[in-house]
Amino acid sequence: MAGGDTVLDGLEVYRVGGAVRDELLGWPVFDNDWVVVGTTADEMARRGFKPVGRDFPVFLHPQSLEEYALARTERKAGRGYTGFEVHASPEVTLEEDLSRRDLTINAIAQAPGGALVDPFDGQADIARRLLRHVSPAFGEDPLRVLRTARFLARYAGLGFRIADETLALMQDMSARGELDHLAAERVWVETEKALKEPTPEHYFHALKACDALESWWPGLAARLEAALALLPRAPSSHAPLEHWRMALLASALDEAGREALIARLRLPNAVAALCRQVALTRALVAAPLDAETVFGWLERLDAFRKPEQVAAQLALVETLTPERAPLLARAFESVREVNPQALMAEGLSGGELGRALRTRREAAVAAAVERG
Repeated sequence: MAGGDTVLDGLEVYRVGGAVRDELLGWPVFDNDWVVVGTTADEMARRGFKPVGRDFPVFLHPQSLEEYALARTERKAGRGYTGFEVHASPEVTLEEDLSRRDLTINAIAQAPGGALVDPFDGQADIARRLLRHVSPAFGEDPLRVLRTARFLARYAGLGFRIADETLALMQDMSARGELDHLAAERVWVETEKALKEPTPEHYFHALKACDALESWWPGLAARLEAALALLPRAPSSHAPLEHWRMALLASALDEAGREALIARLRLPNAVAALCRQVALTRALVAAPLDAETVFGWLERLDAFRKPEQVAAQLALVETLTPERAPLLARAFESVREVNPQALMAEGLSGGELGRALRTRREAAVAAAVERG
């Protein structure tokens, strides 16, 4: 706790949010967030805190670098998740600050001595395993629909569900088109976080339940169960788990649907490339493995310039159809043994060198496939 920290002497400080929630749940706590009541930005700066908040007053502690925010209120002043007017002043109370939070389990504060301040019965909702909104202000921020779905992906294994009244509010927000005002980049950030969670399928089930899936995941709603069934196949190496999971979801769509999803979410280039590569590999392992097909797969993965891409896809093959992995690995190693320098030593160059290189690589793959 913050008690005993001389930089904080005389300040009214509470630990808030996720750290308090996860400690009560017995979940690992990695970061602490703090709210400071009854002071000003000038006073925080005088004590050595570094301001880092762009939209509201947040400061980094000069030693611990943990975040300390001034107690604040918010008022809706526009569309989307950024259309808020923020008011921070010494007059804002702790309860007013907690009242602007999304879910009751996130609206619990802890005093330096350990006493809990819980004006919205978050502890009771933890006991009941409920994700319940704090107030009707939840409906002013469409990002909270995604956040609630993400929390379900994290805690469903503990028995949590979304409260009926909260799900109804999420459905209303979806029907009003509120989610359409989110930025694609922010939607991807929330989705990426959800894909890291223990049960990411609950994120998508929750969004489908409140009719929000089609807003940002075009085409996925109709193929949802088939797509979600692929998530356990994600490899544990070569790429972040959440990126593998996203690529596997996208691979359940046809090419047009996949490209629409990539464009809609404005996926980072590396994730978009992985989506295309996973679709390519899934098509490969679903078909008979002849030399032409295998060589085409290697070519499209740019195996000769970017062998790490093939290595990653071989890890995926191990999870999809492990019986096919040895053949594909042999074919890959065989083409890598074809040495352009040796062909150049034979006097080949230019177009002739390129044609000979391709011919010998094709022959190497054919030999590997023939061996079976």
